Amino acid sequence: MKLIKTSVLLALILACQSKPEQNQKETYSPLVTEMYTADPSAHVFEGALYIYPSHDIDGGVPEDDLGSHFAMRDYHVLKMNSDETVQDMGKALDLDDIPWAKKQLWAPDIAEKNGTYYFYFPAKDMDDIFRIGVATASTPIGPFTPEVQPIAGAYSIDPAVFKDQDGSYYMYFGGIWGGQLQRWESGRYRPEDQYPNADEKAIAPKVAKLSEDMFQFESAVQDIQLLDAEGNPLLAGDNERRFFEAAWMHTYQGTYYFSYSTGDTHNIAYATGDSPLGPFTYQGVLLKPVLGWTNHHSIVEYNGQWFLFFHDSSLSKGVTHLRSIKKAKLVHLPDGRIQTIDAMVEVAQ
Repeated sequence: MKLIKTSVLLALILACQSKPEQNQKETYSPLVTEMYTADPSAHVFEGALYIYPSHDIDGGVPEDDLGSHFAMRDYHVLKMNSDETVQDMGKALDLDDIPWAKKQLWAPDIAEKNGTYYFYFPAKDMDDIFRIGVATASTPIGPFTPEVQPIAGAYSIDPAVFKDQDGSYYMYFGGIWGGQLQRWESGRYRPEDQYPNADEKAIAPKVAKLSEDMFQFESAVQDIQLLDAEGNPLLAGDNERRFFEAAWMHTYQGTYYFSYSTGDTHNIAYATGDSPLGPFTYQGVLLKPVLGWTNHHSIVEYNGQWFLFFHDSSLSKGVTHLRSIKKAKLVHLPDGRIQTIDAMVEVAQ
């Protein structure tokens, strides 16, 4: 595995070189302008690239620290054309079609198995607790038919499903603050927020292996270990590196890359490991903070090129909950690092 080793020799070499991990700042345009989209999950199905975002709206909900103003009510599927324009393929799933869901259709993901497409999504149930549900379709664009109940044992937000080389599927999930992960630290839901002290181990993202039928968890939910270069767990006070939300998994040359948002510091960071279950060693930042409070991404290989999909609030001129998806080329460096992308834009108010 190509893990990045921390050593005096490497530090000296890097100090004498230019910094290839840092891109020149480029301009990235919104892929969709007729509606607001966020949290893009990009996948290649049947030779085409599809994007599964959340659909931002101005729901008239006052802004708060729990994200209540992110009041999304449906999902659309987007398809990238050969000229790299993006086409809205229509509504794929609506809140009114989900029996158990009350509100807030946040960041989704999707997986394909044996010709069926499994669409995973978070929503608050009738008790205002975030759960994760699944809906199915026979095509990548749906429409998707949801199950009557959410997935047993799944909770919080931001499901990301990864297919390993042996055909196993894993779901990564979790989000702090509005995502309610901090309310599950005892193993059961408690309505009060419980955060560790700054010098204690940070709240961990979760992972579980999916069952053969893709509707349930085959294994128990477990923590993803995120470690520093010395093998120590990242601490709650390490805001620049510890997990907050937006888990994603991809592999490159045999290495597992677990990437995620650091939340209140707005980085998309990444860590590497030898197994889809971790542990993962922190390596750096692949996307610097963008315009808008949130940062959420996906990584996909398409036609021999790696891409990072992300969002910002440039189209809405900085309105936090009205975001737009974008894409950038992702570069894996020879030593296993990922080149850092700076996509910040300044928007006249």
